[in-house]
Amino acid sequence: MAERGLGTKDLLLVLVVCLVWAGNFLTSAFALREIPPFLFSALRMTALAALLTAFVKLPPRAQWPRLVAVALLNGALHFGTSLWALRMAGDLSSPAIVMQSYIPMAVLLAWVLQGERFAWRTGSAVALSFAGVLVLGFDPLVLDQPAAVLMMLFSAFLIALGTVLMRGLSGVDAFSMQGWTALIGIAPLFIISALIEPGGFAALRDASATAYGAVAYSTVFASLIGHSVFYRLVQRHPVVLVTPYLLLTPVFAVALGILVWGDRPGPRLWAGGAMVLGGVLAIALRARSKARQAD
Repeated sequence: MAERGLGTKDLLLVLVVCLVWAGNFLTSAFALREIPPFLFSALRMTALAALLTAFVKLPPRAQWPRLVAVALLNGALHFGTSLWALRMAGDLSSPAIVMQSYIPMAVLLAWVLQGERFAWRTGSAVALSFAGVLVLGFDPLVLDQPAAVLMMLFSAFLIALGTVLMRGLSGVDAFSMQGWTALIGIAPLFIISALIEPGGFAALRDASATAYGAVAYSTVFASLIGHSVFYRLVQRHPVVLVTPYLLLTPVFAVALGILVWGDRPGPRLWAGGAMVLGGVLAIALRARSKARQAD
């Protein structure tokens, strides 16, 4: 794999991934005005399963428990709760930034669950990121809906846990992982929606083309294109080389929030956001440095 850095073509691919994932915040926010979050996620998983079922391969029998856990955490539960937080927040900026806290959470979970150690520099970066969330939480834009930040932190915890568990998953390729995530998540998402989102199914009859277009965008662009291109990049380069560039995603999401959604971030959100993203960048750069030293 390349170690000297990403070439122009791969940098453009990273840019595409970040733009697509940032756009998903915006399109989903429009759809959530009409379709509740868990039902929206169920529709996305259903469409994704329909597109990928033909490419899904059976995993080794011993991998089933871990595969189910990862699929539920990274798919159904993470998608549902993150969209719930996005709808509660009413803005794009704070959810997009807070979601990045899953990276320092994954560092801590890997330490607790797998005994992975980290140096004081990584620990300081983790502390900086969480301190940034606290600072961000006192911005007027966030104080209007503090529960949204807590829900997004919970969603970040779910995907952080799923990410740590995924490290021990073997015998599952990228398309199969996406396909199984969709297939395993469909039923739980519909059940959760039926239990906690009364009137959700009735809302589908009146949903606009914009709402269904957002489902299509999430399925095709965010999942199929975004994740497929990302997997291609990490096949060609070390993950730690690609990760820092993904911080463009919340940056683009904040820009879309300001330009399209009407966000008006205050100084605390800017400062807290810089702390969160700065901490995440430091973790990624530290990991890249360690990987190069190991080589």
